[in-house]
Amino acid sequence: MLSLPDFPWDSLAATKQRASAFCDPAIDGPAGSGLVDLSVGTPVDPTPTVVRDALAAASDAHGYPLTWGTPDLREAVAAWFAARRGVPDVDPAGVLPTIGSKELVAWLPLLMGIGAGDVVAFPRVAYPTYDVGARLAGATPVAVDALTALGPLTAATTPKLLWLNTPGNPTGKVLGIEHLAKVVSWAREHGVVVASDECYAELDWRPRAQGSREPPTTPSILDPRVTGGSHEGLLCVYSLSKQSNLAGYRGAFVAGDPALVGRLLEVRKHAGLIVPWPVQRAMLAALSDADHVVAQKQRYAARRAALLPAVESFGLRVDDSEAGLYLWASAGEDCRVSIERLAERGILAAPGDFYGPAGRQHVRIALTATDERIEAAVRRLG
Repeated sequence: MLSLPDFPWDSLAATKQRASAFCDPAIDGPAGSGLVDLSVGTPVDPTPTVVRDALAAASDAHGYPLTWGTPDLREAVAAWFAARRGVPDVDPAGVLPTIGSKELVAWLPLLMGIGAGDVVAFPRVAYPTYDVGARLAGATPVAVDALTALGPLTAATTPKLLWLNTPGNPTGKVLGIEHLAKVVSWAREHGVVVASDECYAELDWRPRAQGSREPPTTPSILDPRVTGGSHEGLLCVYSLSKQSNLAGYRGAFVAGDPALVGRLLEVRKHAGLIVPWPVQRAMLAALSDADHVVAQKQRYAARRAALLPAVESFGLRVDDSEAGLYLWASAGEDCRVSIERLAERGILAAPGDFYGPAGRQHVRIALTATDERIEAAVRRLG
C-alpha cells in the first residue's frame, strides 16, 4: 500500500461545524448568520457565457477526442502565452491539454519514469500534491526553501524533477525573472527537469509603473529572459479554473519542451488520459477571450481590497500575497489557534500546516466567496 498523508481538509470538520453555528444578529442582521468559508479556492462566480456556449455547441461528441488536443487548441495556447505571458516562442508541438492541473501535478513524476531512488524537490511551503506525486511514483519527496538546501549533489541526491510554484499557493509569492533564470541555469547544469505551476498567473496584484511594457501577468518559466531562447528541460503547468471559473470543467494544459511533452503524450495515449472534446472546445473559447478574464480579476480585486484591511484589523499580518487568490496571514501564533479564533467569528480558513511544517504560524484566507459572504467576513473581523 502507498504511504500517503491524511487528506488535510478532513481535520477541519469539527472547526467547520463550530464556525457554521455562528449567529450574531447585531453583526449580520437576521439573514446573515452561518458560515463564511474562506478555506478553499473554489470559484463561486458564473462560468462565462462564451465558454458555456462553446461547450454546448460541442456536445455532439460521438467520437474519441485527440489526446494531444486539436491543432487549433494548441495554437491558441501558444497565442495566449504570447499575448498574456510575454512568451512569443511556445511551439504548439510542445503543448498538451490535461484533465485539470492537479492531475498532472500528481502524476507527472510517474509519467516521466521517476521512481524508487529518485528525488522530487518542491518548495517548503507548498500545495500538498507535489509531495503526493512523488510518493505515488515511489520517489523521495524533498521540500527545500533554496537550491543550496539540497546540499552537496550526488547521483543519489540530485533531483530528477524540481517543482516551482509562482505565484505560490498558499503564499502568493511571485518569483522574478532573475530568480527563475538562476534556477534554469542550475537545473541545466545538473540535468534537472523544472516544472513550474503557474495557475494563478493572471491574478497579479502588484502595482505597475505607468507606461510599463511588462506582460499583464507574472513571469513564466518559459519567458525568453529566463530560458535564453530554449525551452529544453522546462515545463509550465496552467489551469483555466481560476481565471475563467472552469474548475468543474477540468481544463488545463502543460507547455514547454516539445521532447518532454512528446514523451508525456505517448504515456497518456496508453493510459487514456484525454481531455473530453467539449471541454477542449470550451478551453479554446476561454483562451480566445480576454474580456472575461479582466472582468473576473476586477471582482477578485474588489474582494481583496475589502478583505485585506479587515484581516489586518483582526490582528493578522499579511505576508507576500503579491498575486493569486489568497491572503497568507499570521498572528505569530500556532495556525490552529488562529483558525479557532476565526471560527469563533463564523469564518473558516485553511491552517498553514496543510502546506508543510514551515507554514505552521500562518493561515490561508481565500478570496473565493461571494460578495455577500466577503462583506459578512469584513463585518465580523471588524
